[in-house]
Amino acid sequence: MHKKSFVTTLSVCVMILGLAALGFAQEAAEGGAHHANSGAQMKDFMWRTIDFAILVAIAVWALKKADVKGSLAARRAGIEKTLQEAVAAKEAAEKKFAEYSQRLDQANKEIEVISANMKREGELEKERIIAEAKEAATRIKAQAEAAAAQEVLKAKDELRAEAAKLAVELAEQKIKQNIAKGDQDKLVGEYISKVVTLH
Repeated sequence: MHKKSFVTTLSVCVMILGLAALGFAQEAAEGGAHHANSGAQMKDFMWRTIDFAILVAIAVWALKKADVKGSLAARRAGIEKTLQEAVAAKEAAEKKFAEYSQRLDQANKEIEVISANMKREGELEKERIIAEAKEAATRIKAQAEAAAAQEVLKAKDELRAEAAKLAVELAEQKIKQNIAKGDQDKLVGEYISKVVTLH
């Protein structure tokens, strides 16, 4: 490919040189006055054309050496690769985002389930505590009623004993008031004779 470009460039330079030579030859044929100068001009023009051809060849060679098309293609490939990597990174980021969103939703659901379980357990614990408190209250009430009944019976017994004691004391006082001194002596004598009789 480099040879083909070089040959094309060389052909163009030779063609330009040939056209210039034809132009000078025609000018020399038409105007004899300029004939002496035309050889020098022709020589000068030929060197300039050769210089120009060399410059063009060097420029073409430099461009080929620099491989502008290849570097542009490489640059384009690099940009395409970067774009593909960016698209892949974007897709990966979107995938990660979707994954984390799914995990977050799952975590929120688990938190809701845990919260509901804790609430239910709290309600059950509350009901259990209330039931135990009611049971304890019933037990305490029954104990209090039993203790009160005991106290009432004890108080009744004490009242009966006190009443009996008072009745005896009252009876004694009545008897003492109703029995005269002689009756007392008589009763004592009867008692002594009974004791003597028994022995």
